[in-house]
Amino acid sequence: MSGVMARATEDRAGLGIAMMLMAYMFMATVDTSVKWLVIAGLHAFQLAFIRYAGALIISMIDIGRGGFTRDRFATDHVWLVVVRASLLTASTVFNFVALKYLPLTLTSAIMFSSPIIVCALSVPLLGEKVGIWRWGAILLGFIGVLVVIRPFGVTFHWATILPIGSAISIALYSILTRQLSGKVATQTLQFYAAVVGTIGLAPLALLTWENPASAGEWIIMLMVGLWAWAGHELLTRAHGYATPNTLMPFTYSFLIYLTISGFVVFGTVPDVFTLIGAGIIMMSGLIIWVRERGRGIAAPPRV
Repeated sequence: MSGVMARATEDRAGLGIAMMLMAYMFMATVDTSVKWLVIAGLHAFQLAFIRYAGALIISMIDIGRGGFTRDRFATDHVWLVVVRASLLTASTVFNFVALKYLPLTLTSAIMFSSPIIVCALSVPLLGEKVGIWRWGAILLGFIGVLVVIRPFGVTFHWATILPIGSAISIALYSILTRQLSGKVATQTLQFYAAVVGTIGLAPLALLTWENPASAGEWIIMLMVGLWAWAGHELLTRAHGYATPNTLMPFTYSFLIYLTISGFVVFGTVPDVFTLIGAGIIMMSGLIIWVRERGRGIAAPPRV
């Protein structure tokens, strides 16, 4: 009997891992599509708006199946939920603007510093104790980011500041998610994120709107919202089948997906500094993951 239960647990974890890999495949598709569209002349603001508007429509349909009652949207932590949603929106805008100027692998490598930032901020914001190993990992991650962006080199581009802003926003978002976990339903959090992103970006989207030049661009632009929603939905469901600590190492599949799509779609190959820096950041994140796993702390989600 114990063997059957162990096999069932492994099967559930395997399904969670498969969902995690699919989730990051959809997210990589979003970033690749956005880069293609901003190069074609569409503005990052309108694409970010489409991303949240599409998610809002799908969220409304999902929630509507249970009836549109006030209890479905109510929360006692509305301001924290709105701040969390605003941070996610800011992260998206930073990332989409950066994609116009930077290779996919560079933006994603910097973005993966967010768990390191979460670890550093958990001391003043959550009152957690961070030992020498995790402080060492934080320092190592900072070195990795410097290797990637090369702030004092001739190749430095101002847009590399944007993924850093995105990583900080995601880190703060993750901390609020940790605080709200168990207090606010996931469906409610998803809905507020879509509402805040849609309303907040609507004026900027109207001011910068450019119609796609072809039917193909229209289709890709409209699909951005669906792909983003699918990625987040699979990410959420994956955590229902496996623990965050089991899933965390598979978040790095995102870098692999973007390396492939960057080469296939744009013909870009990451340079040696990006590869080395990304490797250092990944090593730092894995050290933090190992230490937090030993302490029973769930790894913060990537969004």
